Parts: sequence; structure tokens; C-alpha cells
Amino acid sequence: MNEKIEAALNKQIELEASSSQVYLAMACWAETSGYEGVSKFLYKHSEEERTHMLKIVKFINERGGKAIIPALPKPQEKYDSLQNVFQTLFDHETHVTNEINHIVFLCLEAKDYSTHSFMQWFVSEQLEEEALARNVLDKLKLIGSDSAGMYLFDRDLQTLTMDSVANTPVA
Repeated sequence: MNEKIEAALNKQIELEASSSQVYLAMACWAETSGYEGVSKFLYKHSEEERTHMLKIVKFINERGGKAIIPALPKPQEKYDSLQNVFQTLFDHETHVTNEINHIVFLCLEAKDYSTHSFMQWFVSEQLEEEALARNVLDKLKLIGSDSAGMYLFDRDLQTLTMDSVANTPVA
């Protein structure tokens, strides 16, 4: 495995693991703030990010490289609002997208087409992740500070999935 690409993939392992921890901390905040639906959504999201990390770990090791499991910084524990939680989530996902695009660029530069092919799953996944975060932010902007709207949002978020976002008709 190309050393530069292996290093970038190991950096991505750290980013995916960090994502899982960030979303887990967000889930804890939501749960202790009375947002049961949001917490369930974020717990699930945290687990998905861990799965992404493991996918990269296995890929590196199977290709003859060595996956490195990093120590992680402590994530933020408190948030001002759900808007703040999901803006942080969206900003984080756009950062992840940029890092994945960088790996894809390195693959093309090194003519490592098998890793490039592997990374296409992550490219597609990030499109869904960003669309989901954007969709949630849009809903929160519509609700504003309406408590009944927040109650319904929290309840509905339990059933919001990437599939439901992907299947939403565009006007």
C-alpha cells in the first residue's frame, strides 16, 4: 500500500472514530436535556460512524498496511441548543467530506485505483450525511423557538433516516 495513502487512511480512521465520539457526546447531551428522539438519532449516528472507521481499518489491514487505532480528544459536552448541535454536526460532516475528497485525490495521483474504488462508497455516504444534516437544520429553522414544534421534531427525528432523506421528492 502506498505510504502516503496509508497515512491518509489512518488519519481518516481517527476522524471517523472522533465523529463517533462527538455524536455520542451529543446524544448524551440530548438525552439529559429531554430530547429522547434526538438522542436515539445521535446514538445511531454514532454507531454508524464507528462502522465507517472499522471499514477503513479492515481495508488497510487486508491490503497489507497497518491500521492505527488513535487516542481521541474529549468531545464537547454541552450545547446551547439543538440548532447548535446540528450546526456542529453539519460543519463536522463537511469537514469529513473534504478529508475524503483529499484521499480520493491522493488515490488518483498515485494511480491507486483499488483504494479509489473503495473510497467511492464514502463519497456517496458523505452526500447522504450532509443532506441529512442540512435537512434537519432546515427543519429547526422552520420551527424556531416553538415548543410544540420542538416536541414534534424530537418525536419525528426518531424515524428520520438517510433513506427517508434520499427518497424525499425534490420540488
